[in-house]
Amino acid sequence: MRFDGRVAIITGAGGGLGRAHALELARRGAQVLVNDLGGSLDGSGASSSAAQRVVDEITAAGGVAAPNGDSVATPAGGQAIVQAALTAFGRVDILVNNAGILRDKAFHKMDQAMVDAVLDVHLKGAFYVSQPAFAAMRAQGYGRIISTSSASGLFGNFGQANYGAAKAGLAGLTRVLALEGAGHGVKVNAIAPIAATRMTKDLLGDLSSRVSPETVSPLVAYLAHEDCSVSGNVYSVAGGRIARIVVAETHGVVLAENTAESVRDRIEVIDDVTGSGLHLPTSLDDETTIIAKALAEG
Repeated sequence: MRFDGRVAIITGAGGGLGRAHALELARRGAQVLVNDLGGSLDGSGASSSAAQRVVDEITAAGGVAAPNGDSVATPAGGQAIVQAALTAFGRVDILVNNAGILRDKAFHKMDQAMVDAVLDVHLKGAFYVSQPAFAAMRAQGYGRIISTSSASGLFGNFGQANYGAAKAGLAGLTRVLALEGAGHGVKVNAIAPIAATRMTKDLLGDLSSRVSPETVSPLVAYLAHEDCSVSGNVYSVAGGRIARIVVAETHGVVLAENTAESVRDRIEVIDDVTGSGLHLPTSLDDETTIIAKALAEG
């Protein structure tokens, strides 16, 4: 699976997962814009060296890449990143939203700066870079966008209310962009990776040796390729193990008497995931159809 003639933007590509993705796509022929602000784990500071090191790795291996140090956290930064790819390579075919920071704290101790910084980079950052990239892809009738969600947002993790909220938001953004891109050759998916990076080095213990960033990149390469047949999905990925994460709902009940007491008395049935099967709505239209059918059947 080659990417000859394709142009990829990878944010936060100066190390960890982003670097692995950049090297993998470049190895397969993509021209890569390596974006990285070069800041610390909490988002402070900036340096051009991180992006340049990865560009040097790619070019030393015979690939084609250019560095970019703009921040994803503002609309102007997002526009500048996409424009840099257009200026360097003439088009944008692939965007991997990977940039991220951490500012963990128990929820009752989390201040506004911690919330704003994490939402700005993870959620708004993906929005700000995706919007101009999506416009370019829509105009040319082809594109692939992969965003980086997390189990912390989809399943929860103590001390990461800001990070989890941002990552859950990326799953919602993925669904919407998949629907809007469907008629224009643009496919949009997300990954929820677990990998040994500077963000996770103190958390994974013995698992670290089995979940290198490089074990995530094959999935990213597939989702970025023209052969990709899926859109709107979120995948758990770690160490070569890949699974689709789905948003489902139980069969539920239609209450004969719609009161709080009836909810209390039927909550076990409402919550039951083992009974008559789960619904897997793929859009708001699907969800309203499911509800309408349930109400009609009583």
